[in-house]
Amino acid sequence: MRVPGRFLTGYGRRQAVRATFPLGRILGIRVGVHWSVVLIFALIAFGLAAGRLPQTHPGHAWPLYTLIGLVTAVIFFASLLAHELAHAVVARRNGVAVDDIVLWLLGGATRIRTEAPNPGADLRIAGVGPLVSLILGGVFALLAWLLYALSGSGPVVEGVVWLAAINILLAVFNAIPAAPLDGGRLLRAFLWRRGGDRLRATEGAARAGQVFGWLLVAFGLVSFLFTTYFGGLWLALIGWFLVMAASAEGRQARLREVLAGVPVRQTMSREPVTVPAGMRVSEFLSDVLMRSRHSAFPVVEVVPEGGPGRPVGLVTLEQAGQVPAQERESTTMAEIMQSMENTQVVGPDEPISDVLPRMENGAARRIVVVDDGVVVGMLSPSDVSRMVRMLTSQQGHPAPGGWGQGPGG
Repeated sequence: MRVPGRFLTGYGRRQAVRATFPLGRILGIRVGVHWSVVLIFALIAFGLAAGRLPQTHPGHAWPLYTLIGLVTAVIFFASLLAHELAHAVVARRNGVAVDDIVLWLLGGATRIRTEAPNPGADLRIAGVGPLVSLILGGVFALLAWLLYALSGSGPVVEGVVWLAAINILLAVFNAIPAAPLDGGRLLRAFLWRRGGDRLRATEGAARAGQVFGWLLVAFGLVSFLFTTYFGGLWLALIGWFLVMAASAEGRQARLREVLAGVPVRQTMSREPVTVPAGMRVSEFLSDVLMRSRHSAFPVVEVVPEGGPGRPVGLVTLEQAGQVPAQERESTTMAEIMQSMENTQVVGPDEPISDVLPRMENGAARRIVVVDDGVVVGMLSPSDVSRMVRMLTSQQGHPAPGGWGQGPGG
């Protein structure tokens, strides 16, 4: 049985999947896994234990094959995590905030909160991931050679050889100059340094990613249709993901170009309804929701003098509605809110083009606008859509795909 040999890794602003199972923090960075990792883990372990290991080294007991398959799969995902941690650590050293790392079906992703400040930083952050994978591949290759020289167990040596090969392949594949692969970030850094325009460079890397993705889709489908090689379907899946991710990056770059120079204060919804941290859920559902059309509300501390309170979190209609009816009278906003640590906060004078990549769909992903410790606004995708429609109408151009079509509010 063949094991998929292509995995996507890298760092970026947007992330299609979120962690199903948090693993805690490593070096201060949140790490989690998506449920789809179970599928690929089982596929790797089973592919080695029932396929590659007995085929290359027959005659051993099946528990040995199973153990080596499981351990090899664990070490592989540890290697994948090392690749992502390298991105995250170098990003933080270059002044780029990191949200988290998630391992999923197609590999791993490091989600960042801000852009690299210059092409050099972009180059370092993108390049360190493939470099770590290449180094790990070399280390595993050396280890395999030593085990072989010392007459180590054949299946064990084969497992280490597989780890060497997959890490080297991971490094080479992700260095291909096509977004959203690490190589796409390297290409963006090169174009950015040469042309001096980060947005144009992002568009160029995105176009390269679309072309490469469609080539993978075509090659994978042709391989499957003419040779019944099921790995072709895996290539086609990866290619399709690359096309979608690269297209999203291109749209976002064009959108940021439209919004260049526009501050948050011109886009946000002003004077949002806030709720006291001590307010009961029952009161919130019966009173606040009747006075507002929004679905997310900043939670503030109550100030004895009656002035504006300091924001301490964000609560959504969905969170409040999940509280059992019999507990709503005794449950407060502070008990169900999303903390400020997990809430995006920006200032009113920040450029909306820099804030945009932090936005994601969903009420809980709205951005709270704070000025001098006081909530002055809320920023949502629909607020951005209104601004995009207005600017593109003035310029006589259509809005970038995926924007300008959302509902108001």
